[in-house]
Amino acid sequence: MPAQGSVSLAPHLHLAALEVTTSSNNALPLLLLALFAAWSACRHAAKTADAPPFHVEGDVVVFADGRRPSAVSIEPVRIEGDDYLTVTGRLVWDEDTTVRVFAPVSGRVTSIRADIGARVAAGQTLAHLAAPDFGQAQSDAARAAADLGAADRALDRTRQLFEHGAAARKELDQAEADHERARAEAERTRVRLNFWSGPKTPTGTVDQSFSLKSPVAGVVVERTLNLGQEVRSDGATPLFLVSNPRTLWMLLDVTEADLHSVAAGAPLRVHSPAWPDRTFVGRLDVVGAALDPATRTARARGHVENARGLLKSEMYVTVDVMKATAARRIVLPAQAVVNDRQPFVFVEEAPGRYRRIPVVIGPESEGVITVLSGVQESTWLVTEGSLLLEAAWAEAHRS
Repeated sequence: MPAQGSVSLAPHLHLAALEVTTSSNNALPLLLLALFAAWSACRHAAKTADAPPFHVEGDVVVFADGRRPSAVSIEPVRIEGDDYLTVTGRLVWDEDTTVRVFAPVSGRVTSIRADIGARVAAGQTLAHLAAPDFGQAQSDAARAAADLGAADRALDRTRQLFEHGAAARKELDQAEADHERARAEAERTRVRLNFWSGPKTPTGTVDQSFSLKSPVAGVVVERTLNLGQEVRSDGATPLFLVSNPRTLWMLLDVTEADLHSVAAGAPLRVHSPAWPDRTFVGRLDVVGAALDPATRTARARGHVENARGLLKSEMYVTVDVMKATAARRIVLPAQAVVNDRQPFVFVEEAPGRYRRIPVVIGPESEGVITVLSGVQESTWLVTEGSLLLEAAWAEAHRS
């Protein structure tokens, strides 16, 4: 049995043998003629068997029978809404409700009144320090107050004596000048003392006990001091961090190509790996005025509501930013795109006719590629069999 795709010579040779036996007078010429006819028929059959089922017309692969091959599948291109831009972000404390508490005086920690997680009110004491600098300020304020009292009494006496002619005008002027200097010094020391410990600090007490207080209401989220620790007024590390975690800031990185789609005030949808089934809402507050020269991204800042405290500072999140102008986009399955120095796809012009066209594509996400240009919305796209068509096109252009 001949192999598949081959042409058998047996029928033609048998026919030639019959013709030779019927005419013995012209045996040799007839035999040669029969052999030539058989060879011609075999060559024609071989050409017919080897002929490909398609041909290529420029950038169009055309199948001879005008039907779609079974290995080729098509579907219309998909149109998706593109209302949101997805970026990555990092959660940080809301600086509008966050205070880093430093020690304005040097001293030693004698007691700690608030630990991490404690809710504190504005003005509530966080810790006590034994501070010689604060004791000096107390002493200076007490001495200045005493000097002012003495100057008040001296001025009263000199004024009475002057009214009765028992003191010269020069003495009254000197008493008034001394009183003014004492008043100024008392005011200076009082303001200094109040700056450190508040306006209700009693003057005259010298105990060196400084109360480190929270300027705002919130939650103690960091504490870096221990009992007996020496602290300095020029320390670079805050002793307490107090914040209100009901709202957190988000620092977002927006690429240069996406800046036209982002505007302050846009609604945000925040997704965290810690809570995959939850979506947190927020708003974009500001977009930076410059790009980072290393990453070529702009820093944007938004805020997210965190009433239940599920989100934590320094979490990494994925944020959907509503675009300033909603857009529609064409998306393709990743397997429909053929890369040959640049991306190509095959579209069906008619059953059995497939045109190879270049496209400009965006990033791939979950097996789907966004087409930026090259494909129209009404296009029927080859989604399976693209590699078969590409091989046919390449073979035709190699020959």
